[in-house]
Amino acid sequence: MTEKLRKKLITALKFIISAALIYFIFTKIDLQDVLQTLRKSDPLYLVLALLFFVLSKGIAALRLNLYFHQIGAKITQKSNLKLYLQGMFYNLFLPGGIGGDAYKGYVIQKEYQTGTKKVVSVLLLDRLSGMLLLFLYACFLALISDSPFFKGFLGLTIAAIPLSIAVFWWMNWKFFSYTLPIFWKSIGYSAIVQLAQLVCVLCILQSLSISLEVIEYLFVFLISSIVSVIPLTIGGIGSREVTFLYGAKWLGLDASTSIGISFTFFLITALISLIGIVYHFRKPMLETIS
Repeated sequence: MTEKLRKKLITALKFIISAALIYFIFTKIDLQDVLQTLRKSDPLYLVLALLFFVLSKGIAALRLNLYFHQIGAKITQKSNLKLYLQGMFYNLFLPGGIGGDAYKGYVIQKEYQTGTKKVVSVLLLDRLSGMLLLFLYACFLALISDSPFFKGFLGLTIAAIPLSIAVFWWMNWKFFSYTLPIFWKSIGYSAIVQLAQLVCVLCILQSLSISLEVIEYLFVFLISSIVSVIPLTIGGIGSREVTFLYGAKWLGLDASTSIGISFTFFLITALISLIGIVYHFRKPMLETIS
């Protein structure tokens, strides 16, 4: 099997999985209920949600450039932001082509010759750093939630917080020691990134006039963000919604409202990712810090 055919088959499989998950979701809930939920949204809070999402992506680009600089790719913040937007566009709108992360890695390696292994490593660590903070925030929300669902996991949740940080630090020390000098700084950036996205979802909740069980909705969002990173669907479409659907079931939340939150967040993501189309047609020239 040729590489080109393999990529086409993987892409087709992702489309099938996404379509199947979306179909499954709407066999469980009424589409009209979801649309009714979205129709009553307050546009002012949606604008605020959009701004906080943009902030989260801006800080995420800074975090990635921190890793790039650590391996010798001294790309300017402006060039890196353009490359980051281009990657977002590729991840969501060009699933049949090269993925956003793979493209960024290819460009950085071609321009700076830092070594393919190191480029792939820092792209992976960038993702894992973000996932770690998603997990930590989810643990914190579980601890302060009043939902009976979390009561049986109290001790495990408390233990998981320091353990997850220790495991991530050990992994960096053992396999990627050249990134240790920026370990805590990257964690700090990740904390801001995920906090900004939590505020984004909080604004979406406000736009839908949701004032009850806010902590539980935020928890489900964090878990859905972790699940959506798994490359089984196109841009996480379907996997995030299924997580919201079952999260709503387990935590006693309204399913239609949960799917409405998920769709709104996806639309915001798609809108910002679409900006990257500019750099698809006009490839950004990478500038180096002198």
